[in-house]
Amino acid sequence: MSISVTKGGSRSGAGRPRRSAGANAGRPHAALALPAVLFFAFFAIVPMVLAFGLSFTKWNGLGNPQPAGLANWQKLFEDGRLTQSLTVTVLLTVVSWAFQTVVSLLLGVWAAGRQRNRAILSAVFFVPFLLSSTAISLLFYALLDPNFGIMPGDTLGSTNGAFLAIVFVGGWQFIPFHTLIYQGGARQIPEVLYQAAAIDGAGRYRQFFSITLPQLRNTATTSGVLMIVGSLTYFETVLILTQGGPGTDTAIVPYLMYEAGFKSYDFGYASAIASFLVVAATALSLLLVRLSGFGAMRSTREGM
Repeated sequence: MSISVTKGGSRSGAGRPRRSAGANAGRPHAALALPAVLFFAFFAIVPMVLAFGLSFTKWNGLGNPQPAGLANWQKLFEDGRLTQSLTVTVLLTVVSWAFQTVVSLLLGVWAAGRQRNRAILSAVFFVPFLLSSTAISLLFYALLDPNFGIMPGDTLGSTNGAFLAIVFVGGWQFIPFHTLIYQGGARQIPEVLYQAAAIDGAGRYRQFFSITLPQLRNTATTSGVLMIVGSLTYFETVLILTQGGPGTDTAIVPYLMYEAGFKSYDFGYASAIASFLVVAATALSLLLVRLSGFGAMRSTREGM
């Protein structure tokens, strides 16, 4: 096989240009990712594998797990509470996504402007995200107390009140994070687009719907994927505020797993629920990435 050399540089017999010595200059070495990979493997992959293996056993937390075959999985798919928990989880996810998206989008676009004291107010808005979910849930549990709280009546004692309380408390904590995402996206929109729209006579609302929203579609996709996947793992808020009540009206899938493991001491069945939740969340994430084009995003900035 002959190898030809052209003016543009040496080429191999397959017609591919050889990599220059500085082609990888400035690129971090793969070994730098090793600590993060080991951390993720030890605290995420290994526990998931162990939980999946435990789902095929019968274990009450004492002694050695006993093989149970597919009994836990059969019990899972025959459990009527799973259907109800899935319904509550999906409804909570959809309502939380709608609530958080609208509020964080408006706050993020506003925070990206040049209003007076904008930086100070943006920092204040971000404070709830720095608190733990447990602390926030305990705070709102005290505020919603029917005897000493600020709300009239027993808010957490009604189905609608308990559900809306979970949505609001989750939004109060995570809206600041998504506001920051939208703020960064809004700041990347070229100012020349607004200047051209203003010359054409477009007002503020027309600019928002014709320029800001279309330019933030990739940002909205990123934020939406994080919201939806995060909503599937709500636990502390439900445990502290409602404990799945009233009755089982707010018993989401993670709470069902908690009841099986730490109330009934059936850790094999709890592991089956946990494994099912991991598979469902992973499948939903991949579906969202595929349908939204998350993996093939391209910049929406002018000229790019």
